[in-house]
Amino acid sequence: MNLVATLIFALIFAFVTVLGFFAARWRAGDLTQLHEWGLGGRRFGTFVTWFLLGGDLYTAYTFIAVPALIFGGGAIGFFAVPYTILVYPILYLVFPRLWTEARRAGHVTAADFVAARFANRWLGLAISLTGLLATMPYIALQLVGMAVVIGALGFQASGIAGDIPLIVAFIILAAFTYTSGLRAPAMIAVVKDVLIYVTVFAAIIAVPLALGGMGHVFAAVPAAKLLLATPPAGSLGNYSAYATLALGSAIALFLYPHSVTAILSSSSASVIRRNAAILPAYSFVLGLLALLGFMAIAMGLGTRPEFAAGFARFGTNFAVPALFLAVFPSWFVGVAFAAIAIGALVPAAIMSIAAANIFTRNIWRAFLHPACTDAEEAGIAKLVSLAVKVGALFFIIFLPQQYAIQLQLLGGVWIIQTAPAVMLGLFWRWLNGWALLIGWAAGIGWGTAMAASLSFKAAVYPLTLFGTLVPGYAAFYALALNLMVSVGLSLLLHLAGRRTAIVRG
Repeated sequence: MNLVATLIFALIFAFVTVLGFFAARWRAGDLTQLHEWGLGGRRFGTFVTWFLLGGDLYTAYTFIAVPALIFGGGAIGFFAVPYTILVYPILYLVFPRLWTEARRAGHVTAADFVAARFANRWLGLAISLTGLLATMPYIALQLVGMAVVIGALGFQASGIAGDIPLIVAFIILAAFTYTSGLRAPAMIAVVKDVLIYVTVFAAIIAVPLALGGMGHVFAAVPAAKLLLATPPAGSLGNYSAYATLALGSAIALFLYPHSVTAILSSSSASVIRRNAAILPAYSFVLGLLALLGFMAIAMGLGTRPEFAAGFARFGTNFAVPALFLAVFPSWFVGVAFAAIAIGALVPAAIMSIAAANIFTRNIWRAFLHPACTDAEEAGIAKLVSLAVKVGALFFIIFLPQQYAIQLQLLGGVWIIQTAPAVMLGLFWRWLNGWALLIGWAAGIGWGTAMAASLSFKAAVYPLTLFGTLVPGYAAFYALALNLMVSVGLSLLLHLAGRRTAIVRG
């Protein structure tokens, strides 16, 4: 047990807990209303939205997994950097319009907008179920990130006893989310992001100094990991995989319910546009963070006996904690680990709120109890947010962690299939709701089949096109099928309707 690091970790966590409960009084509103509890009253300005979106999108698992992927797989892991650059033009062009439509009609979720735009509640139900399916494993993955740093502090007990710190953390999360709603993660996100920035900049300075400079870092990395391998004849190899992973991930990111929740909590469409311009600062930090994977290779952490147990327990996900343990004093290790743990709490809170909003608005009120009052709606949402957290905690404690990771691959495949209805639906009113539903089903079906053919262990599918092997992100290929079906069938139905009208005329 690293007592100094654990004490610092606990103190920062306690401070964040107090902040979470205090948030209920911040910009106080009637928390018996769903738009107040689940969207913060739609009153967050540029500053708060920047921290909220940053805390929402750059999760604990991101800070653990991106360097881990580079530590284990090399340059392919850098797809995360162009992906987070591509995503912000999409945010600027598309989502201010979604905010405007949602504010005008009182929508709380993307499924609200889709059901109203196409007058098709079954399409709305499909969008809402997709959001729930994609969100649950994502919440579980935040626990993976937290479990890694808790284990690195020295909590090595097996069974339920070893999970007690994790259970306590999520009881606290459940309590202040229930009490304060979206205001809690919005306020905590400021602390989380400040800690992350301090941690990353300290690491990017201290670790190269310990290794003799960045030149020594790159010299110590095997050549095969520094660059993408040249594709063999008749294949695009890692080139197409890299490109489709970046583009597909960029399209999918702001379709996740937690992303939509953060966007709709903004006070105006202009706030979203301004954030599209300043959020790339996080991409810069992510690029620096990715380099930690190379630094872990240069330090030979995978072969050092003092870290053997950590790598045996957590695999390559232990690379970043091992790096901090090897370079920094214990007090700073506590700060860094607290930053990562809080980086799990913030997105997990927003995700559980987003899932609660979807269930309450698009399933409970739309199908099960249409006559419920606004106060009843908010009450159900609070209870569902608790159930979602319990489900994620159960998942991560009683099932092997690799299952959560495998399901998260499906999360991207699933959520991207909502793009035609949500993103194109904002601009093309002539799209047909039933055509979009059939396209959604085709994309979900083929995407899941591709993932199943890979035994849910990878996201890159080896598709052959015109005699050339084009490995690519399964979500991207499934979206292409979805678009062809949705747009093509909408055109056919539109033309058929016009002909019918002419004949009747």
